Amino acid sequence: MFIDPERLEARLGEEFGGSAEERRVVVRQAVDLADAGRYRDDTGYTLTTDIVVSELADAPEGTPADRWNWWIGSLEIAYGGYGRFRIDRYSAT
Repeated sequence: MFIDPERLEARLGEEFGGSAEERRVVVRQAVDLADAGRYRDDTGYTLTTDIVVSELADAPEGTPADRWNWWIGSLEIAYGGYGRFRIDRYSAT
């Protein structure tokens, strides 16, 4: 696995803020996406912490989950099959 969950969570907080719970959900989805191999198969690149942060930085605005969903939506449009990685809800407490 090329995503270090602790590093990704820290980077998300530094770059985009959001609650710890929200960042953990984004990290969990990123790890699941990396483990599925789907991103690598579609793009030819191994999903890394740096790629996730870079892609989320391209989103127009929002919290980590908002940005994640924006990126996942872009992947869904481009390749299809990414809907299962979307974040529908998380505990904000």
